[in-house]
Amino acid sequence: MTTVHTVPQTARADTRMVPSFAVIPGDQVKEVLQGREKTVVEVVEATYRLHGAGRTVNPPSSFLRFPDRPTARIIALPASLGGEGGEGGVDGLKWISSCPANVASGIPRASAVLILNDPVTGYPFACMESSIISAARTAASAASAADRLSRGRPRPTRLGFVGAGLIARYIHTYLEGTGWSFDAIGVHDLSPDSAAGFRTYLEQSGAVGRVTVHGSAEELIRLSDLIVFATVADRPHITEPSWFRHNPVVLHVSLRDLAPEVLLGATNVVDDIDHCLRAATSPHLTERLTGNRDFLLGTLDDVMAGRVTVPADRPAVFSPFGLGVLDLAVGGYVYDEVARSGGLQVIDHFFHELSRHG
Repeated sequence: MTTVHTVPQTARADTRMVPSFAVIPGDQVKEVLQGREKTVVEVVEATYRLHGAGRTVNPPSSFLRFPDRPTARIIALPASLGGEGGEGGVDGLKWISSCPANVASGIPRASAVLILNDPVTGYPFACMESSIISAARTAASAASAADRLSRGRPRPTRLGFVGAGLIARYIHTYLEGTGWSFDAIGVHDLSPDSAAGFRTYLEQSGAVGRVTVHGSAEELIRLSDLIVFATVADRPHITEPSWFRHNPVVLHVSLRDLAPEVLLGATNVVDDIDHCLRAATSPHLTERLTGNRDFLLGTLDDVMAGRVTVPADRPAVFSPFGLGVLDLAVGGYVYDEVARSGGLQVIDHFFHELSRHG
């Protein structure tokens, strides 16, 4: 099993010393992660096991919203990962913004930074571009769920994407990078330009199988046995359980697409129950409707550990809230790899007041 990588012990061997501070830009992050999809999935699965064993701290995310910009938000995800008494672990914060209006300007909706903190001194030791880390950990989580939830049923051969942005692209990359291939790939997006752009990406990436842009979500869902929801929907827009009668595996990454009626007709797996059942997610709305959590089978860690079994005679839906500890784990892996290569861009004298009394 791949271990979760964190800041090397040598960086904080003397706890009286303040660690150096490095900035890791997006090109270095991408260079580390590109082509290592299987390794990143292993890092994410190892982190789920740590989280399931209670060796993480992952408080609720904090949402900064704006009365004059109701579609925009910035989310803070604080977390602490592994280690005993601070040794061998890492603390930190992902600060990620979502501005859907960016898409009209041709730039991605989301941008992010990740701060890594030394748990011994509390000092931050790295600031990293994190939209790539966030997309990679999301895609790795989805790829893991696709594999685990597909076991015991015919392996899906028809892939469908509802939502055709950067996250969809990363999920496709991680599915292919972990050994998936498909006879057909469907795309549906409310923006014809986004759907056409994603189709072009798929064709140019050498994706095996025909690529079809569907005019409706219903058509795509009925013709796909592995379905990815990666939209910016803020409320359920898929309300008909009969569209899922063929029992597909559903990666409900955007969390708010499916009406409670759909979830109640499915087997439901989440990444963390308490996190997922909040903030008006589809599972949260389902809990409000039913007054209980009986519709949940368990977590992805439960599935990996064999504590629960996913039946093949119902749709299987994975709804991940997205855990800050995953960002820490993937960010720590990137930090280690950049440090090992000698490529850390250290900011000299970043911390100035290092004497309590001057």
